[in-house]
Amino acid sequence: MTYKLVALDLDGTLLTKEGQVLPRTKEVIGRIREQGTEVTLCTGRMFRSAFSIAEELKLTLPLITYNGGLVMSLDGREILYQRSLSVRHARRIIEEARKHSFAINYYYEDRLLVEEIKEQNRLYAQWTGVPLETVADLTALPFEPIKVLLMGEPEQLNAFGEECRQFLGDEVYITKSWSTYLEFMHPEATKGRGLAALARYLGIETNSIVGMGDSYNDLEMFSHVGLAVAMGNAHQAVKEAADYVTGTNEENGVAQALEKFILGKN
Repeated sequence: MTYKLVALDLDGTLLTKEGQVLPRTKEVIGRIREQGTEVTLCTGRMFRSAFSIAEELKLTLPLITYNGGLVMSLDGREILYQRSLSVRHARRIIEEARKHSFAINYYYEDRLLVEEIKEQNRLYAQWTGVPLETVADLTALPFEPIKVLLMGEPEQLNAFGEECRQFLGDEVYITKSWSTYLEFMHPEATKGRGLAALARYLGIETNSIVGMGDSYNDLEMFSHVGLAVAMGNAHQAVKEAADYVTGTNEENGVAQALEKFILGKN
């Protein structure tokens, strides 16, 4: 099979725990692009956060960001796909989250809004390289966010996610990109739908795409690719859904898979 596109998750996949792209992985990405296989990023991160990594890798294709909630060209002039959360749902989620004292991020027009800067908010901003903007009351905002993200202890977030599914049903997409993150988006804001939109734009079939990821939000991406690759550090459910399990993000797992399936090395 000749693969035309590789879609890479960032945290836990392309990036190490220090947030770096390993030299070998960077070199292999350059080599597959030279031979005609293109690369994009497919991440839960904000566009402005993913953009710096795309620049480092000299990528040229639109990026799939916010878990598929925004697919946009690198120059920001062309939006291929966008889905936002309704104001009604965003307010309800925030009101319920306050009862549990979760740290809350609210994303609008590629800005990161918070009403209280907790330690989790500060660390998130530091990790992603995006500044925090404070507002008095997130529930008073009149516009639709692309995403609402809650941060807290994994067990508490899991329980809260189940509670929310009871009253939100299928009107909101709820997922986790990290054990301490719980994310809420429009039901059509998934990595799979974002990747499908990019495939239509490029005029390629989804079975000619390789997708690589490590967490639950990558499962939707796996359903829209010809080859699903899970990282060695991925959650067990992600490994079970994949066609192949490569090395970890600390072991050049992305490079290992690209060499095997794109460059033809055993």
